[in-house]
Amino acid sequence: MQYSSQAVAKPYFITAIALFAGQTLFGLIMGLQYVWGDFLFPEIPFNVARMVHTNLLIVWLLFGFMGAAYYMVPEESETELASPKLARVLFWIFLTAGVLTILGYLLVPYAGLARLTGNDLLPTMGREFLEQPTITKIGIVIVVLGFLYNISLTVLRGRKTVISLVLLLGLWGLAVFFLFSFYNPDNLVLDKYYWWWVVHLWVEGVWELILGSLLAFVLIKVTGVDREIIEKWLYVIIAMTLITGIIGTGHHYYWIGTPDYWQWLGSVFSALEPIPFFMMVIFAFNMVNRRRREHPNKAATLWALGTPVMAFLGAGVWGFMHTLAPVNYYTHGTQITAAHGHMAFYGAYVMVVLAIISYAMPILRGRAAANGPRAQVMEMWSFWLMTVAMVFITLFLTGAGILQVWLQRVAEDPQPFMVVQEKVALFYWMREVAGLFFLLGLVLYIASFFTRGEEETAIA
Repeated sequence: MQYSSQAVAKPYFITAIALFAGQTLFGLIMGLQYVWGDFLFPEIPFNVARMVHTNLLIVWLLFGFMGAAYYMVPEESETELASPKLARVLFWIFLTAGVLTILGYLLVPYAGLARLTGNDLLPTMGREFLEQPTITKIGIVIVVLGFLYNISLTVLRGRKTVISLVLLLGLWGLAVFFLFSFYNPDNLVLDKYYWWWVVHLWVEGVWELILGSLLAFVLIKVTGVDREIIEKWLYVIIAMTLITGIIGTGHHYYWIGTPDYWQWLGSVFSALEPIPFFMMVIFAFNMVNRRRREHPNKAATLWALGTPVMAFLGAGVWGFMHTLAPVNYYTHGTQITAAHGHMAFYGAYVMVVLAIISYAMPILRGRAAANGPRAQVMEMWSFWLMTVAMVFITLFLTGAGILQVWLQRVAEDPQPFMVVQEKVALFYWMREVAGLFFLLGLVLYIASFFTRGEEETAIA
């Protein structure tokens, strides 16, 4: 059964994809600046391009999560959204704050932006991924509180399911841990310690709960497997996620002045972090193999199957590759870290948001269950182009990182950073080419929603 208030998800999804395109373009700009240092300088220096690239990633994923929640919760709760009007108002507030912040990065020197936005009153700026002006952070808190009020009230007054409760736990965790972005102590050890409470406990903690609930929802819809079976899997996955993710935060504490027992705790529990991702792979393929119907939306099914595989490779395998303290000592902050980050974010979060959009948008646009055959073929091409391109981006960055570690940190006569960068430039060029194929895949994904001449497809 569809609910009219689910329609508020549509502008969130559209904005998410638009911002994703912007993030990809700035990624290509940065990639070119690695090998052509004066590209777009001084208009868009590297530090600004990087800031825009990473901030767009965070913002568009948040738009995607919010849109997914607005679409899923009414259906899971079997009741209309508590306040569709509030959801629409918060959309415009969030979009305005996001656009103004990105324009601030691009048009105003960062130090000037800090003065202009009153950072001296409550200093929160200047930290990686949390560069947003204090006023933007306050706006994010207001938007998220309104969003959580809306979603929580809907869940409380309707049917309670494991999927909606896990989603709610993940979203509340996202909000709570973001509050540590306002704590900016002078002591660098304390600063990094609590900084990871935002960055790590988001992406290797509460965001994984959101991932699990979104994936479970899509799998229920496209497979028809009994809800009880999927919910049992979800319980086990989130338990492993929280156990390994929370204590695994210690793998970031190795070198920042914290007690040495964090080397053991961090190493052991981060080595276990691939387990919940591997469980997601088994979960997804098992559900599809046990499906009770052939859903016409083949593209959404493909995204749902690809998500856990790429998440396991990026967050699991590439994470494990350099998480143990004796290895991390040499690899921390190199291109191996970048390789892990790119594939992990793409697999764990980008793909699941694209999966829910792929499933929900045809329905929101008035089709019975799926886009027509031509649009779906185009979308499946986009899946393979983006996914294979991301695999090659990861492999090229891994090659650059291994060479960087060897020449810069392991060799008997270590070479300077910039000398090493010249020697790994070939990997950067190949990464840039792979990035162009990724952009082509994204263009196809967007174009698939504008492909005309398809008939509406009903559920088989």
